[in-house]
Amino acid sequence: MKALLRVESASVRYALRGRGLFAPARQLDALQDVSISIPEGGRLGVVGESGSGKSTLARVVLGLVRADAGRVYWQERAIDYDDAVAMRSLRRDMQVVFQDPFGSLDPRMTAGEAVGEALQALAGPVPSVAAQDRIIAALAEVGLGAAFANRYPHQLSGGQCQRVAIARATVARPRLLVCDEAVSALDVSVQAQIVNLLHELSERHAMSLLFISHNLAVVRHLCDHVAVLQRGRVVEQGDRRAIFSAPQSQYTRDLLAAVPRIDRQAVE
Repeated sequence: MKALLRVESASVRYALRGRGLFAPARQLDALQDVSISIPEGGRLGVVGESGSGKSTLARVVLGLVRADAGRVYWQERAIDYDDAVAMRSLRRDMQVVFQDPFGSLDPRMTAGEAVGEALQALAGPVPSVAAQDRIIAALAEVGLGAAFANRYPHQLSGGQCQRVAIARATVARPRLLVCDEAVSALDVSVQAQIVNLLHELSERHAMSLLFISHNLAVVRHLCDHVAVLQRGRVVEQGDRRAIFSAPQSQYTRDLLAAVPRIDRQAVE
């Protein structure tokens, strides 16, 4: 199947300060020769412990971090992040939801204004009546009634703020949604609701997902393919069922063993 997004041999190295006042600078290999691929409508989960390079990979895809080596391809064409005209078009097709549901919203803007700003920026000038209809529809699609359009972030819960962030990211119908730890700051019950919402939106609009998470249980429920990162390298990737039922890497087995399990006897 033709890839919508493909990352080929991406490497990123950060320069870090030395541990002492006169210590030489150190180098951190955040990504080392990482390759992933997401087909049209596919959902790829990227998992690994903190510091494994997951968020750096997301930022490389979005152009927020430049890879020292490797390329990112969109529909098999290399992305030129310095091409302003091409990037304006790509920004509409590729949107992101970040971890912090409160920090990602402007506290001075209502939910409706936040979604409307994204609509005008990504879809171009939209008549006010049509724009209002699309804003209300986008909020409704993420489970928020029309009344929420007039509420500010401080009047919303964390889960509601994240729903607004998702509405803002999807109002112009992107083809790829990048979720960088998008549920990790939420309560477990709210996490499940947001994950189900993302699954529904992906299915309804044939929207691809790049889902960055340390939560393997969430990835198992949402994604159809999985890539496992360890210290900036892909140690295993493939179909979700294969990864979870018969992991080949010891690191993947260790991650799976660390997932909390309910002791049914204790519950009973």
